[in-house]
Amino acid sequence: MSTLRIVDLKARAGDAEILHGIDLEVGSGEVHVVMGPNGAGKSTLSHVLMGKPGYEITGGTVTLDDVDLLSLPTHERAKAGLFLAMQYPTEVPGVSLLDMLASSDAVADVDDLEARLQSEAKRIGLDPSLLERPLNVDMSGGEKKRNETVQLGMLGPKVAVLDELDSGLDIDALRDVSRRVEELTEETGLGVLAITHYTRVLNELKADRIHVLVNGKIVASGGPELADQLEKTGYTQYLPETEAAGASSGGASDPFADPFADPLAGL
Repeated sequence: MSTLRIVDLKARAGDAEILHGIDLEVGSGEVHVVMGPNGAGKSTLSHVLMGKPGYEITGGTVTLDDVDLLSLPTHERAKAGLFLAMQYPTEVPGVSLLDMLASSDAVADVDDLEARLQSEAKRIGLDPSLLERPLNVDMSGGEKKRNETVQLGMLGPKVAVLDELDSGLDIDALRDVSRRVEELTEETGLGVLAITHYTRVLNELKADRIHVLVNGKIVASGGPELADQLEKTGYTQYLPETEAAGASSGGASDPFADPFADPLAGL
């Protein structure tokens, strides 16, 4: 049983305090989902957990099985069992996925690595020919996210942080990727901290807890029914009065609106 424990985490970027005391605990096999309006600090949370440069920790602790993650560089956090699926996966020219996995400390047995990689790619619906390409180079958004999920399946971390897993995915890719992550919670006991704007990722990835992040703080937590409530009401009830007034008067956009919808439809 592994546990990612975040206690009173505070962080800033430059002069701006972004996280104002985050408390979360994710255990093996659990799926916790963090939702919130734009600018709430969701991606900052993922960046701070994985040690992205440019952020200053001003308070709190983050441990994974009692290992102090905040004291470690990024690669050591990964070795401790933390995985980040990035919103915009990085391209790595000259290095194939097979090369990357073969050099990873997390992969103990490389004898049948290529066969296992082919099998994992098939499970996620990733074209095997893409495994020969440099990592994420000349791939579509959906292919990159499938590629990231293949890495997740191969590396077997204790906890995965999924930053906007559904970003750039069509319906089929989102179904395949979220279904595979759900399978890993059962097969390997993977703990998941998923950060998202939309409830559609929860069609296949079954949440145990939903957390609402507003202005750098968790302001509400609940079961899966909380996501259904947010789908209907948005975040207005959790915003400070001045922001809520702006949202109700049309000063803020619907956080669940279809970003590809025709703005003139219905006029």
